[in-house]
Amino acid sequence: MSSLEGACPEGAVAATPAKLRSSTWDIVELTVGYGLVMAVIWTPRPIQRWLYWAAIGWFLTALIMSFPGWKAMGCCIAGFWRSLWVVGVAVVMSLAAIVVAVNLHTLHRPDGPFDWLRSYGGYAVWAFLQQLLLQGYFLLRLLRIVPNSVGAALIAAGVFSIAHLPNPILTPITLIWGLTACLIFIRSRNVYPLAMAHAIFGICVAITIPGPMLHNMRVGRGYLTYKAPRPVHLSQSDHTVSTVAWVIEEAPARWLARHARP
Repeated sequence: MSSLEGACPEGAVAATPAKLRSSTWDIVELTVGYGLVMAVIWTPRPIQRWLYWAAIGWFLTALIMSFPGWKAMGCCIAGFWRSLWVVGVAVVMSLAAIVVAVNLHTLHRPDGPFDWLRSYGGYAVWAFLQQLLLQGYFLLRLLRIVPNSVGAALIAAGVFSIAHLPNPILTPITLIWGLTACLIFIRSRNVYPLAMAHAIFGICVAITIPGPMLHNMRVGRGYLTYKAPRPVHLSQSDHTVSTVAWVIEEAPARWLARHARP
């Protein structure tokens, strides 16, 4: 892990030119990648679509040029069982939230297994991609240029959360989840349990909080341009339909932004 963190302790020999170039390129990759993420979130269509593909091209190129290995990115068996507890915590917390939503009459969910898969199957894949991007791209580079791992985790969680502005519900949730996920990843080096917990948390948020309050989990410009259905209800089936539309049609733009969903 020390080699990934890449920080020299006080009194150590100065970094070599090769290491300096590596750190500089890490900063370039972080800046350009995050800039494209924010551009996709805040740019209207049709320009947004062009920026979306530009961002995908950038991330793929960066990963190919400086590929650290699947194990370093957390795509491996090692560490899986050691961090699987986070999935259990996500299940327990989500069940508690569902009980509260039932009592408040705000629970809205698909009717059958097929509807569940159609509504949230894509989101489960999206949750994995978010975690892979957060830990495998941003956190790994931050660990090489930030003096300590906790600081790197804080920065990664911060940029993850900022990408969910101005949504007042998702922003604090993603800050907490982003920091938790990064700290767990630093210890376990496995992204799969984090992706599973992410999917559970995200689906829980989608079915327990009314769409008009959450703006159907939109962020950036999409949050500001959201128009709630009339009349506004605290509990309604139209949010489920809207969630389906979000997963099928709008998820590509959010693939770069949610760096969260929780």
